[in-house]
Amino acid sequence: MIQAIFFDVYGTLAGFRPDRFEIQSEACSRFGMELTREGVLRGYALADVFMSEQNAVKPVRMMDDEERERFFGEYERRVLRGCGYDVTVEQAMVIWRAVRQVPYGMARYDDVLPAFDLLKQRGLILGLISNMNTSATQLAEDMGLTPYLDFAVTSGEVGVEKPHAPIFQEALRRSGSAPEDTIHVGDQLTSDIAGAMNAGIGPVLIDRDRNHVGYTGCPRIETLMELPSLALEL
Repeated sequence: MIQAIFFDVYGTLAGFRPDRFEIQSEACSRFGMELTREGVLRGYALADVFMSEQNAVKPVRMMDDEERERFFGEYERRVLRGCGYDVTVEQAMVIWRAVRQVPYGMARYDDVLPAFDLLKQRGLILGLISNMNTSATQLAEDMGLTPYLDFAVTSGEVGVEKPHAPIFQEALRRSGSAPEDTIHVGDQLTSDIAGAMNAGIGPVLIDRDRNHVGYTGCPRIETLMELPSLALEL
Protein backbone atom coordinates (compact mmCIF):
# COMPACT_ATOMS: atom_id res chain seq x y z
CA MET A 1 0.00 0.00 0.00
CA ILE A 2 1.30 3.43 -0.94
CA GLN A 3 2.22 5.50 2.12
CA ALA A 4 4.23 8.35 0.59
CA ILE A 5 4.30 10.30 -2.67
CA PHE A 6 7.24 12.40 -3.81
CA PHE A 7 6.86 15.12 -6.43
CA ASP A 8 9.16 16.84 -8.86
CA VAL A 9 8.48 20.60 -9.11
CA TYR A 10 9.10 22.17 -12.53
CA GLY A 11 6.81 20.63 -15.16
CA THR A 12 5.01 18.61 -12.48
CA LEU A 13 3.65 21.08 -9.94
CA ALA A 14 4.51 24.41 -11.56
CA GLY A 15 5.43 26.07 -14.84
CA PHE A 16 6.57 29.46 -16.04
CA ARG A 17 4.30 32.51 -16.13
CA PRO A 18 4.24 33.91 -18.74
CA ASP A 19 4.55 30.47 -20.26
CA ARG A 20 7.55 29.22 -22.21
CA PHE A 21 6.03 29.98 -25.60
CA GLU A 22 5.38 33.60 -24.65
CA ILE A 23 8.86 34.02 -23.19
CA GLN A 24 10.59 32.52 -26.20
CA SER A 25 8.39 34.40 -28.68
CA GLU A 26 9.14 37.75 -27.09
CA ALA A 27 12.88 37.12 -27.05
CA CYS A 28 13.11 35.59 -30.52
CA SER A 29 11.05 38.34 -32.15
CA ARG A 30 14.07 40.59 -31.60
CA PHE A 31 15.95 38.37 -34.04
CA GLY A 32 13.17 38.18 -36.64
CA MET A 33 12.16 34.65 -35.65
CA GLU A 34 8.52 33.55 -35.55
CA LEU A 35 7.74 30.62 -33.28
CA THR A 36 4.71 28.38 -32.86
CA ARG A 37 3.37 27.04 -29.58
CA GLU A 38 3.61 23.46 -30.86
CA GLY A 39 7.19 24.03 -31.98
CA VAL A 40 8.23 25.49 -28.63
CA LEU A 41 6.69 22.50 -26.82
CA ARG A 42 8.61 20.13 -29.10
CA GLY A 43 11.78 22.10 -28.57
CA TYR A 44 11.51 22.17 -24.80
CA ALA A 45 10.90 18.42 -24.78
CA LEU A 46 14.29 18.02 -26.49
CA ALA A 47 15.96 20.64 -24.30
CA ASP A 48 14.68 19.20 -21.03
CA VAL A 49 15.99 15.74 -21.95
CA PHE A 50 19.36 17.40 -22.60
CA MET A 51 19.14 19.07 -19.18
CA SER A 52 18.37 15.78 -17.41
CA GLU A 53 21.22 13.99 -19.17
CA GLN A 54 23.64 16.79 -18.29
CA ASN A 55 22.66 16.78 -14.61
CA ALA A 56 23.35 13.04 -14.52
CA VAL A 57 26.95 13.70 -15.64
CA LYS A 58 27.88 17.15 -14.33
CA PRO A 59 25.17 19.23 -12.65
CA VAL A 60 24.58 22.68 -14.10
CA ARG A 61 25.05 24.20 -10.62
CA MET A 62 28.65 22.92 -10.61
CA MET A 63 29.61 24.54 -13.93
CA ASP A 64 31.69 27.67 -14.14
CA ASP A 65 30.25 30.72 -15.90
CA GLU A 66 31.69 29.82 -19.31
CA GLU A 67 30.48 26.21 -19.14
CA ARG A 68 27.04 27.30 -17.99
CA GLU A 69 26.67 29.85 -20.77
CA ARG A 70 27.63 27.30 -23.41
CA PHE A 71 25.31 24.72 -21.88
CA PHE A 72 22.34 27.06 -22.12
CA GLY A 73 23.35 27.90 -25.66
CA GLU A 74 23.02 24.20 -26.48
CA TYR A 75 19.77 24.13 -24.51
CA GLU A 76 18.36 27.02 -26.55
CA ARG A 77 19.50 25.38 -29.80
CA ARG A 78 17.22 22.46 -29.00
CA VAL A 79 14.30 24.73 -28.18
CA LEU A 80 14.70 26.47 -31.54
CA ARG A 81 15.19 23.18 -33.36
CA GLY A 82 11.66 22.25 -32.35
CA CYS A 83 10.49 25.31 -34.29
CA GLY A 84 12.53 24.45 -37.37
CA TYR A 85 15.45 26.82 -36.75
CA ASP A 86 18.99 25.47 -36.94
CA VAL A 87 21.39 27.96 -35.37
CA THR A 88 24.96 27.72 -34.14
CA VAL A 89 25.65 27.45 -30.43
CA GLU A 90 27.16 30.94 -30.53
CA GLN A 91 23.96 32.36 -32.05
CA ALA A 92 21.88 30.42 -29.54
CA MET A 93 23.90 31.86 -26.66
CA VAL A 94 23.01 35.38 -27.81
CA ILE A 95 19.33 34.45 -28.10
CA TRP A 96 19.39 32.80 -24.65
CA ARG A 97 20.64 36.03 -23.13
CA ALA A 98 17.57 37.74 -24.60
CA VAL A 99 15.35 34.98 -23.19
CA ARG A 100 16.79 35.59 -19.73
CA GLN A 101 15.90 39.28 -19.98
CA VAL A 102 12.16 38.51 -20.26
CA PRO A 103 10.55 38.83 -16.80
CA TYR A 104 8.91 35.62 -15.59
CA GLY A 105 7.97 33.70 -12.49
CA MET A 106 6.88 30.21 -11.47
CA ALA A 107 3.17 29.52 -11.19
CA ARG A 108 1.54 26.50 -9.58
CA TYR A 109 -0.70 24.44 -11.86
CA ASP A 110 -4.43 24.64 -11.11
CA ASP A 111 -4.80 20.93 -10.35
CA VAL A 112 -2.16 20.83 -7.59
CA LEU A 113 -4.16 21.92 -4.54
CA PRO A 114 -7.31 19.87 -5.35
CA ALA A 115 -5.16 16.77 -5.83
CA PHE A 116 -3.13 17.44 -2.68
CA ASP A 117 -6.35 17.91 -0.69
CA LEU A 118 -7.52 14.43 -1.71
CA LEU A 119 -4.14 12.84 -1.02
CA LYS A 120 -3.80 14.42 2.43
CA GLN A 121 -7.32 13.31 3.33
CA ARG A 122 -6.02 9.76 2.93
CA GLY A 123 -3.18 10.43 5.33
CA LEU A 124 -0.44 10.12 2.71
CA ILE A 125 3.01 11.59 3.29
CA LEU A 126 3.80 14.18 0.60
CA GLY A 127 7.22 15.55 -0.27
CA LEU A 128 9.14 17.47 -2.92
CA ILE A 129 12.33 16.40 -4.67
CA SER A 130 13.78 19.12 -6.88
CA ASN A 131 16.99 19.73 -8.79
CA MET A 132 16.64 23.43 -8.06
CA ASN A 133 19.67 25.02 -6.43
CA THR A 134 17.68 26.67 -3.66
CA SER A 135 16.40 26.25 -0.11
CA ALA A 136 13.83 23.46 0.20
CA THR A 137 11.90 25.38 2.85
CA GLN A 138 11.81 28.50 0.70
CA LEU A 139 10.75 26.51 -2.34
CA ALA A 140 7.80 24.99 -0.46
CA GLU A 141 6.78 28.43 0.81
CA ASP A 142 7.08 30.02 -2.63
CA MET A 143 4.85 27.30 -4.05
CA GLY A 144 2.25 27.82 -1.32
CA LEU A 145 2.52 24.15 -0.40
CA THR A 146 3.93 24.28 3.13
CA PRO A 147 0.60 23.22 4.77
CA TYR A 148 0.48 20.11 2.57
CA LEU A 149 4.09 18.96 2.65
CA ASP A 150 5.85 16.78 5.17
CA PHE A 151 9.27 17.66 3.76
CA ALA A 152 11.13 19.03 0.74
CA VAL A 153 14.54 18.09 -0.62
CA THR A 154 16.57 20.07 -3.16
CA SER A 155 19.83 19.25 -4.88
CA GLY A 156 21.20 22.56 -3.68
CA GLU A 157 20.96 21.34 -0.08
CA VAL A 158 21.72 17.64 -0.56
CA GLY A 159 24.57 18.19 -3.03
CA VAL A 160 23.40 15.66 -5.61
CA GLU A 161 20.84 15.80 -8.43
CA LYS A 162 18.21 13.44 -9.72
CA PRO A 163 18.59 10.84 -11.24
CA HIS A 164 21.24 9.86 -8.68
CA ALA A 165 19.96 7.67 -5.86
CA PRO A 166 21.18 9.67 -2.82
CA ILE A 167 18.62 12.47 -3.28
CA PHE A 168 15.81 9.90 -3.41
CA GLN A 169 17.30 8.07 -0.42
CA GLU A 170 17.33 11.30 1.56
CA ALA A 171 13.65 11.78 0.71
CA LEU A 172 12.93 8.23 1.90
CA ARG A 173 14.79 8.92 5.14
CA ARG A 174 12.75 12.05 5.81
CA SER A 175 9.46 10.39 4.91
CA GLY A 176 10.11 7.26 6.94
CA SER A 177 8.58 5.17 4.16
CA ALA A 178 10.01 2.11 2.44
CA PRO A 179 10.77 2.32 -1.31
CA GLU A 180 8.10 -0.26 -2.12
CA ASP A 181 5.49 1.86 -0.32
CA THR A 182 6.47 5.04 -2.16
CA ILE A 183 5.88 6.56 -5.58
CA HIS A 184 7.58 9.52 -7.27
CA VAL A 185 5.71 11.73 -9.75
CA GLY A 186 7.69 13.63 -12.36
CA ASP A 187 7.80 14.69 -16.00
CA GLN A 188 11.34 13.70 -17.03
CA LEU A 189 12.18 10.16 -18.15
CA THR A 190 15.79 10.34 -16.98
CA SER A 191 15.84 12.41 -13.81
CA ASP A 192 12.42 11.38 -12.48
CA ILE A 193 11.43 8.01 -13.92
CA ALA A 194 14.83 6.31 -14.21
CA GLY A 195 15.98 8.01 -11.00
CA ALA A 196 13.05 6.68 -9.00
CA MET A 197 13.47 3.20 -10.44
CA ASN A 198 17.16 3.18 -9.52
CA ALA A 199 16.19 3.95 -5.92
CA GLY A 200 13.57 1.18 -5.85
CA ILE A 201 10.69 3.69 -5.88
CA GLY A 202 7.70 3.28 -8.15
CA PRO A 203 7.61 6.08 -10.76
CA VAL A 204 4.59 7.85 -12.24
CA LEU A 205 5.09 9.94 -15.38
CA ILE A 206 3.06 13.14 -15.57
CA ASP A 207 2.85 14.11 -19.23
CA ARG A 208 1.10 17.49 -19.27
CA ASP A 209 2.29 18.37 -22.78
CA ARG A 210 1.61 14.88 -24.18
CA ASN A 211 5.23 14.36 -25.20
CA HIS A 212 5.16 10.65 -24.29
CA VAL A 213 1.70 9.43 -25.30
CA GLY A 214 2.90 5.93 -26.15
CA TYR A 215 5.11 5.49 -23.09
CA THR A 216 4.52 2.21 -21.25
CA GLY A 217 7.51 2.03 -18.90
CA CYS A 218 5.42 3.07 -15.89
CA PRO A 219 1.97 4.51 -15.12
CA ARG A 220 1.36 7.73 -17.07
CA ILE A 221 -1.05 10.57 -16.21
CA GLU A 222 -1.78 13.92 -17.83
CA THR A 223 -3.15 15.77 -14.79
CA LEU A 224 -2.62 15.39 -11.05
CA MET A 225 -6.33 14.74 -10.59
CA GLU A 226 -5.69 11.26 -12.00
CA LEU A 227 -3.23 10.51 -9.20
CA PRO A 228 -5.53 9.86 -6.18
CA SER A 229 -7.33 6.98 -7.90
CA LEU A 230 -4.11 5.65 -9.41
CA ALA A 231 -2.43 5.59 -5.98
CA LEU A 232 -5.16 3.25 -4.72
CA GLU A 233 -4.33 0.78 -7.49
CA LEU A 234 -0.57 0.67 -6.90
